[in-house]
Amino acid sequence: MQIDSLRFRFLKQTLPEASRKRIAVLTGARQTGKTTLVRNLYPDLAYINLDAPENREIISGVSSTLWSESVGNALIDEAQKLPDIFEKVKFAFDEGDIDFSLLTGSSQILLLKKIRESLAGRAFFYELWPLLQSEIKTPFNSEHVRLPIIYHLLGNESLETVLKSCPPVLLEKEDAYLRQTEEYSLNWGGMPALLELEDFERRQWLKNYSYTYLQRDLGDIARLDDLAPFHKFQKLSALRSAMLLNYSELARDAGLSVDTARRYFEYLKLSYQAYYLQPYYKNLTSTVIKTPKMYWIDVGILRQLTGFWEGVSGELYETMVISEIFKLIRTFQIEAELYFYRTRSGRELDLLIETPAGITGVEIKSRDKVYAKDFRTMQDVALKLGNRWRGGLVVYRGREVRKAADPGIWIVPSRRLFG
Repeated sequence: MQIDSLRFRFLKQTLPEASRKRIAVLTGARQTGKTTLVRNLYPDLAYINLDAPENREIISGVSSTLWSESVGNALIDEAQKLPDIFEKVKFAFDEGDIDFSLLTGSSQILLLKKIRESLAGRAFFYELWPLLQSEIKTPFNSEHVRLPIIYHLLGNESLETVLKSCPPVLLEKEDAYLRQTEEYSLNWGGMPALLELEDFERRQWLKNYSYTYLQRDLGDIARLDDLAPFHKFQKLSALRSAMLLNYSELARDAGLSVDTARRYFEYLKLSYQAYYLQPYYKNLTSTVIKTPKMYWIDVGILRQLTGFWEGVSGELYETMVISEIFKLIRTFQIEAELYFYRTRSGRELDLLIETPAGITGVEIKSRDKVYAKDFRTMQDVALKLGNRWRGGLVVYRGREVRKAADPGIWIVPSRRLFG
């Protein structure tokens, strides 16, 4: 699969128009396409890249009172490189000297408390993640973009209403295209630059990315004299994607203290590399475990770090499915929280999605068949949740969308759910 890297991004429908009086802040991991997106959306605005030291020197010398004359309405890239810039933009905006500014950065440093407070009531915050499967297959200027099924399942309509409107199976040509998109996502993840490369170039790009992340993105977050311990921790974390996050075990294997392991994982979260799910235990049972599970965000980077290039393990498939849901929720700023369920005896439900409409259960199976045993824990959880239960999904690699069991449990191919 080799296509033009300029893909449609759902975020382009959400970002404000330059004619509005607005400060916007766009964050996301390096190379997710922030610069490409904003420069295509705002071609008439001045563009300043603070990754360049000479630009930082020039901008540092511009006073707040002269900001509108020297810079004006602008796109400011890698804004975390020059933290004082936020105060200057705020001053010019409050004085009415500028109407619009969009600042980008490659870590959640831009979302931290200090900056949120300095721009309180003025800035709107957005995040750009690696490509969703539905974005991978869609050219940038597409006029008719179909939202994936998962988007509708996170709304207020019932699961039955949404899924009954879907064809039980697709014709071979359409299904093959969705399968191809999913296979690409499972092999290479969602970094836009990879789309136009050959396979051997993709591996090299991902290898270079991991070094770039260590040297540049991590440098924005923490001043580490020796990057080798963090790099080892990064690889060990990737090997544990879709597993319980045991800091003591991770610290032991990495040769670190537990406090350092916790701090390093926060660095991974701040730079959009990893995240974790908390266990759901509200009104269920006292026997549930209370240890979080961790996930890597991009499958391509995960493969590069682990060296696991062949096949699709259950953990890798689960990482892809949950990351697709996580990225979509964050992209559309949907009011939803993600959890998992697991008891001390080992009964587990991979995902619980809590929205104002209720709770949806998700079981993930990296195979093309589903059996009754696959949703027994889900039925037990549904009984405990009572009227909070919306329904359940068994996400698998088969072909058919159909209702599988009560209460409201459906089986859905992952490529149909996300494509």
